[in-house]
Amino acid sequence: MTLKAAKTWFLRLLLVVLFFICYYCSQFYFESYGGSGKSPQPTVSLYHNYCLQRKWDNLKFNMSRKTELFLKLKDFFWRKHLSAEALPYDIKGSELLLLKVLAVTSSYKMPANIESSLDCRTCAVIGNSFSIKNSSLGEIINKYDVVIRLNDAPVRGYEGDVGNKTTLRLFYPESASHNPDIHNDPDTLQVLVPFKQQDLRWLKEILYDEKRVRKGFWKPPPQIWLGRASRIRILDPYFLRLTASKLLQIPLQPCRQQKLVHPTTGILAVFVALNYCDVVHVAGFGYPESRNEKHPIHYYGKETMKSMKNSYHDLNQEALMLKRLEDQGAILYLHPHS
Repeated sequence: MTLKAAKTWFLRLLLVVLFFICYYCSQFYFESYGGSGKSPQPTVSLYHNYCLQRKWDNLKFNMSRKTELFLKLKDFFWRKHLSAEALPYDIKGSELLLLKVLAVTSSYKMPANIESSLDCRTCAVIGNSFSIKNSSLGEIINKYDVVIRLNDAPVRGYEGDVGNKTTLRLFYPESASHNPDIHNDPDTLQVLVPFKQQDLRWLKEILYDEKRVRKGFWKPPPQIWLGRASRIRILDPYFLRLTASKLLQIPLQPCRQQKLVHPTTGILAVFVALNYCDVVHVAGFGYPESRNEKHPIHYYGKETMKSMKNSYHDLNQEALMLKRLEDQGAILYLHPHS
């Protein structure tokens, strides 16, 4: 083969390769952003370029990305700054309780298979909204590297819509399931979000098998909790603080005239995912219009919008923030939503 012929052959081959690459990328874009109405199919190769386009800096949060999610025992011996706030936004006044809790839990890290060796960490945050009912998203959700769930949302009996893989479950005592193993994988991390000092006291009493104190909870938490100490983590209050102050513009110390408002576990989970993950997809978010008080709010159970009437959450502001994150390309919904 002459040199000229070899060059011609190479150029033709290159054009064919470029054609297939362009076709593949256009198909992904078309399907992911509504052209066919299909949900995106998570694979590492498919997400590689997608990850590169979703750099943290492009989100313009004006804050540093933080991928260490959990409090560690050493944090309380070599802290550079004293805590300025009490829970839920910092640990002032709760240091002793935290020391006792963290002394019992054996690890403060993510599992090795999730923490490392992933060039592009794909995450699905699964909310508890009625909107995920009859979605048939279960198989898709199970393909993500990390699946984050909220509170005591069940999995068994709902696998077709919500999947059955769970990497992290964010909860607080009032939303804790008596036996976490019923609706979680054996290696699921149970991540306590401490909203108040009593939340840490509840966990300490469970871990040390002490007498339970029932005061200070808006709803009785489990008095016997079968969660394993090795799978327990304490979420750093940093994430709730920045979810409130940066994302939702909630004053950390409201005036007397202002209603006390805290972020929901759902919007908190989204912010945690944006810090830890390269790709963040969400499902099961959104509430019905508030005037429809009889509409179910979860894909399970019988709770309606009436139960949210006097909640300490600003649902309208959270909906606006989720819309902004979607418009920025920070998150992508796995199903149609209003």
